[in-house]
Amino acid sequence: MLRFLIRRTLGAGVILFLLSIVAFLLFFGMPRDPGLLMCGKTCTPANLANIHHVLGLDKSIPEQYWIFLHNLVLGSEEFTQGPCPAPCFGYSYHTNEEVWGTLMDRLPTTVSLTLGACVFFLLIGLGTGLLAAWKRGTLIDKTVTAGSMVLSSMQIYFLGPLALAALVYQTHLFDKPAYHEFTANPVTWFTGLIIPWVVLSTIFAAQYTRMARSSMIEQLQEEHVRTARAKGMSRKYVFFRYAWRGSLIPIVTIFGIDLGSLLGGAIITEYTFGLPGLGQLAVQSVFFSDLPLLLGVMLFSAAMILLFNIIVDACYAFIDPRVRLS
Repeated sequence: MLRFLIRRTLGAGVILFLLSIVAFLLFFGMPRDPGLLMCGKTCTPANLANIHHVLGLDKSIPEQYWIFLHNLVLGSEEFTQGPCPAPCFGYSYHTNEEVWGTLMDRLPTTVSLTLGACVFFLLIGLGTGLLAAWKRGTLIDKTVTAGSMVLSSMQIYFLGPLALAALVYQTHLFDKPAYHEFTANPVTWFTGLIIPWVVLSTIFAAQYTRMARSSMIEQLQEEHVRTARAKGMSRKYVFFRYAWRGSLIPIVTIFGIDLGSLLGGAIITEYTFGLPGLGQLAVQSVFFSDLPLLLGVMLFSAAMILLFNIIVDACYAFIDPRVRLS
């Protein structure tokens, strides 16, 4: 297990390194100059050259990339805004604020949105999927399957405004979604995120319903499950003791990817409901051609996805005894 984790961690480091190179090259291929955005309408060549020098844009791309890697690992004292301890992504071109501090300020919003939605769509998705597999071929199974197919085809940018119009602006059942710190007031934290949770979990729950149903039906056809039934064990016992555990592997795989992706920023959901999370920050970094902020969000999001992929792979051996990591 230890060798496996070390090997996967080193592989993740290589992937992050390659992603940072690609992001650097794509940034300098953009048609917009961040110096012009900061310089304003009355920009002069002298002012533009000074901005390029302050931002380090007058250096070559390899030199800028080397400085970025050095600052990321060791930190830096060279910024005019102040020292930047590792992991240092530098200071935002647009706000002049430290990128790592900005990421940490936005992270609680994204974490709250992600964890709440995960609880909803796991409970609903797995519950209805197991129910459909248990009642396979019945009206309940057909209804759940049809409903999950319809909901999985929906998009957040459609369901989000619809939920706002129905629940906030027309009926006034809920307040407009907003993020409040959990430690300040757990009630307002919950009520401010309930609509984004429901909308985000609706689409994911539909996908997990179909996945749980198909995985459970497949497991019920396995040899060891049929052997257990032949030995006289009850259908309920075999269903939850043998088939359920084996059906978790594909679900855990997709859940790890989804969780890592959501923690990296639920872009459409955060923009639809005006939540100041990492997803909204990612769009802003592209809009303002903000290289430090863009690299910070991208590498943090990629790191979350890679981290949860490693965790999922490590969990396989505990979920299914037939799986061994080497």
